[in-house]
Amino acid sequence: MKILFLGDIIGKPGRQAAERALPKLITRFGVDLCVANCENAAAGFGLTPKVFEQLKAMEIQVLTSGNHIWNKKEVYQLLDEQKTILRPANYPPGVPGRGSCVVSTASGEKAAFLNLMGRVFMHPLDCPFRCAEAEVEKLRHETPVIVVDFHAEATSEKIAMGWFLNGKVSAVLGTHTHVQTADETILSGGTAYITDVGMTGPRDSVIGVKKEIIIEKYLYQIPQRFDTANGPTILCGVLLDLDAGTGKANHILRLRLEDEG
Repeated sequence: MKILFLGDIIGKPGRQAAERALPKLITRFGVDLCVANCENAAAGFGLTPKVFEQLKAMEIQVLTSGNHIWNKKEVYQLLDEQKTILRPANYPPGVPGRGSCVVSTASGEKAAFLNLMGRVFMHPLDCPFRCAEAEVEKLRHETPVIVVDFHAEATSEKIAMGWFLNGKVSAVLGTHTHVQTADETILSGGTAYITDVGMTGPRDSVIGVKKEIIIEKYLYQIPQRFDTANGPTILCGVLLDLDAGTGKANHILRLRLEDEG
């Protein structure tokens, strides 16, 4: 089973980069399922129904997210209505939406996706490790193929999650920092791992935001409005080759494509 996972899509530039690249990537690699983190897809923060429809039209079957998913109020109803838009599973009970889903490929093979959020340098939430343990146990009753988006700041917490779920899930993919790491690997138990997938958005920016704004913020310590940058784009992601029978990863390929846009 081939699963393509795109890093955080940043605003309109990110959506356009994905729209240009996905058809070729899906054909070239024989992708069965496409997944993307969407928490910054609407003007750099959050998700709207209109943007959701745009991403869905690109053949992205599952959308994961993180702490910015709540930035647009209209997403609350969307999270309840659309089973394939995920928010982190370790939010408290009663929060809109769900943290996991199971989808099928065109050939009928099932794959599960689980979204979790870290706690180091992040808002305090329920323990992602204990939540992961409980969620994975339930998902394994439906399929051995389980891909985890761990939306976290600290590399140590992400690496720890990789080893914690080693052999229990197909992949642990880090998101949130928007900076792609070069540590993709297959852990000893057959779990694919990368600390951060990176972002899909403006290349000449500070994690997607106009660089002048961020530099001024650091110089003067005055709050700034974060506007999405323009110009050339970059698409970051990973391609997973998974055994549909065992759920173990055969290969993980890191992707980084620059586009003059």
